[in-house]
Amino acid sequence: MTSPVISLIDARLSLKGNAGQVDILHGITLDVRPGETVGLVGPSGSGKSSLLMLMGGLEQASGGRVLALGRDLTEMDEDALARFRRGHMGIVFQSFHLIPTMTALENVATPLELAGHRDAFARAKAELEAVGLGARADHYPGQMSGGEQQRVALARASAPRPQILLADEPTGNLDGTNGAAVMRLLFDLRDKHGATLILVTHSDELAARCDRVIRLRDGRIEADTVQSQRSKPEAAE
Repeated sequence: MTSPVISLIDARLSLKGNAGQVDILHGITLDVRPGETVGLVGPSGSGKSSLLMLMGGLEQASGGRVLALGRDLTEMDEDALARFRRGHMGIVFQSFHLIPTMTALENVATPLELAGHRDAFARAKAELEAVGLGARADHYPGQMSGGEQQRVALARASAPRPQILLADEPTGNLDGTNGAAVMRLLFDLRDKHGATLILVTHSDELAARCDRVIRLRDGRIEADTVQSQRSKPEAAE
């Protein structure tokens, strides 16, 4: 049997708030297989984004273990986690997190340079062209629409050819037309690089495109459903 891309074993997350310690996730255990597309759904405050952050090593588990590609993220310090993400993961957020003083090309190329890729700018240009922004490579984020900025963020996430793509409400700040275009691109990039895609969404339509849907409530898995291929609409629709 193929080894999981991501495994969580009794993973828990507690954070300190103004009122003291708050328990966010309670004993999450799950495996994500190579090439799966997994939708994380549930009401606001159910722990969807927190679970995604654990998977990406952006939050450290308060208990249990989180493994990605066989590496135990709970044993890594912040520097090691950053290096691991840079080499193996692409992450897309609801907010675009582009550097405003850098052009689109520089926003995509800089992480590649930091990872030691000698072809950083050539690869960045190719990724911008793949998301339809080849002509906007020299523009700054402030000169772009929200949909264009999110496409730059997609190009940045996919440029390292990651094995894992994580997306947290990637269409949340976009209108319907731009949101649909961004989601088509995200699924296209998944297929292009053969990546495992895990995404947080409130959209039933988007969840229906996933191979598997994990529903959370109050920091626990309420349901874990594998969907039949025939029931899923095509990502290009």
